[in-house]
Amino acid sequence: MKCPYCLSPETKVIDSRPAEENQAIRRRRECPICQNRFTTYERYETEPITVVKRNGSRELFRREKVMAGLLKACEKREVSTEILNHIITEVEVLLQKRGKTEVPSSEIGELVFQKLKEVDRVAYVRFASVYKDFRDIDQFRNLVEELRQGGK
Repeated sequence: MKCPYCLSPETKVIDSRPAEENQAIRRRRECPICQNRFTTYERYETEPITVVKRNGSRELFRREKVMAGLLKACEKREVSTEILNHIITEVEVLLQKRGKTEVPSSEIGELVFQKLKEVDRVAYVRFASVYKDFRDIDQFRNLVEELRQGGK
């Protein structure tokens, strides 16, 4: 593994442990040249998932894109990136178990949406406003009222 700081091709593993519900291995590494430490994740290779967008275009599923949306929803909330990575892993595992190689973006959004609801209800409302394309305050009010009543 190449060091991201000095680009040395040699690094050593300091610590390894299971991560993301045993779907990955987290490794702490150290560069013997610059002494910087960094973390890597090792995951098993699966069939790539193609996301079918609303406009009909297709692109490969990218964890980074889902993470960017979650980070926006969770801005200034006490939700760790570890929890967000966990949400993304759960969604990926669910999609892989379904065995489909093409998945509508709406299906992925719905899975993320439901997982986020379990983690942080404010972030859930923020995510909903973009995901469900809220156009007025009544849509916010209705969603908040559903949350207050314990509904889905």
